[in-house]
Amino acid sequence: MKIFLFTCVSIPSWRTIISRRLRLFPRPKDFIDIILSRTQRKTPNRNSSIITDFPRLEDIHPFYADLMNVLYDKDHYKLALGQINTARHLIDNVAKDYLRLIKYGDSLYRCKQLKRAALGRGKIRSLQYLEQVRQHVARLPSIDPNTRTLLVCGFPNVGKSSFMNKVTRADVEVQPYAFTTKSLFVGHMDYKYLRWQVVDTPGILDHSLEERNTIEMQAITALAHLRAAILYIMDISEQCGHTLEEQIELFNGIKPLFANKPLLVVMNKVDVLRPEELSEEKRELLKAFDQDGNSLN
Repeated sequence: MKIFLFTCVSIPSWRTIISRRLRLFPRPKDFIDIILSRTQRKTPNRNSSIITDFPRLEDIHPFYADLMNVLYDKDHYKLALGQINTARHLIDNVAKDYLRLIKYGDSLYRCKQLKRAALGRGKIRSLQYLEQVRQHVARLPSIDPNTRTLLVCGFPNVGKSSFMNKVTRADVEVQPYAFTTKSLFVGHMDYKYLRWQVVDTPGILDHSLEERNTIEMQAITALAHLRAAILYIMDISEQCGHTLEEQIELFNGIKPLFANKPLLVVMNKVDVLRPEELSEEKRELLKAFDQDGNSLN
């Protein structure tokens, strides 16, 4: 089993295509302006473009479908698009109904009241939510699920982002506290004339899947769906705030996600504590961990 020690001292993706395709959302006031300018027919067309521009979760890569579910809740997302689709028909019907009523209005006051009622029924509450989704999608990293990938994972603060900054041109924030990285980051490197996509994942804590938050679930989603070589980093100095035992427990807990993927387990921060300086108990722990068929490096 090979041993490597290092010292810590970044085809267009779905995200790229979607962020280019999604246009700036009309505000509710824009729809009112359309109605008041007597161009009601533009409103359903605008709604139709919103529906077609946003992706159907069933038609995209499972990685992005699950990532959308983690970040936005797929049920809320589908409901919002469904409400836009319903509004497309309602706006047409409301416009026709109230235009007919206004024709028979017996006073200017009555016509103004009818107009106010019509505009009140035309409110689309899902627009703000979908605009937030559009803005957030534009900030997602451009990850290609089908390219050659190295996925870096482990506990928070073990040195994943430092490694990422060293081997790629990425500039991931590094701080001496946990969960500095709150989302997926991507960078690229060349190795033996081959281009590699390197994905830095947020730290994962050792608890059940149900207890993991949105930050951790982004890492789990990447591990579950990306065909990648896995680099699991361990901090043998335990400066990350988690013991060696906890780091091994986490590895065993997420090990099913490593199935059929090249795996490398790396001991980091050896400038702080050399492996031979570990206690006998911890050396035995690493030895047993190594003998379980893990590629400890």
